Amino acid sequence: MVKVSLLSNPVKNLCAIDASTNSLAFAIFTDKELVASGKIKFSGIDTYVKVGDAARKSFAFLKNFEIDAIVIEHTVFMNSPKTAADLALVQGGLLGAARMAGIKRFGSVSPITWQNYIGNKKLTTPEKLEVANANPGKAASTLKSIERELRKQKTIKFVNSYYDKNISDNDVADAVAIGHYSINNLQKVGF
Repeated sequence: MVKVSLLSNPVKNLCAIDASTNSLAFAIFTDKELVASGKIKFSGIDTYVKVGDAARKSFAFLKNFEIDAIVIEHTVFMNSPKTAADLALVQGGLLGAARMAGIKRFGSVSPITWQNYIGNKKLTTPEKLEVANANPGKAASTLKSIERELRKQKTIKFVNSYYDKNISDNDVADAVAIGHYSINNLQKVGF
């Protein structure tokens, strides 16, 4: 495989994707400017039907843009092997659709990499203690949910402040933040 240099084939139009088993959040950047963002929901009674719907909708969406490259949030294994496997299936469907739409350049970034880049690092021990003290008697799982929500709100706040937007959907904000990292670190995401 031959790598194309950035000088001979720069990334002008980049689509950043935060995919889940139920939707695709996207952010499109042209020359480092955020030009579009949103969310496409998938339908289906099981993962396999959703993969087909994801592929159809992704193809229909992506063929309408002149996208040079796609960056997707890398699939990470958290607590559920089934969820990780289902997400990988959906991502495969949408990346296959992107290739069919003529997109030839793909990259990925891990969640912690782009989160750190925008200043949204994991909560420190004192911050976790503050959450626990503000929610006495709550189960550890509830405290983890509160911590996740705090980090989601931090990403939304960064995106809205940096890009002067009013995004309320955390998945769309994640896609914008993934794109923000990517347009500033093209070689690190694979270009």
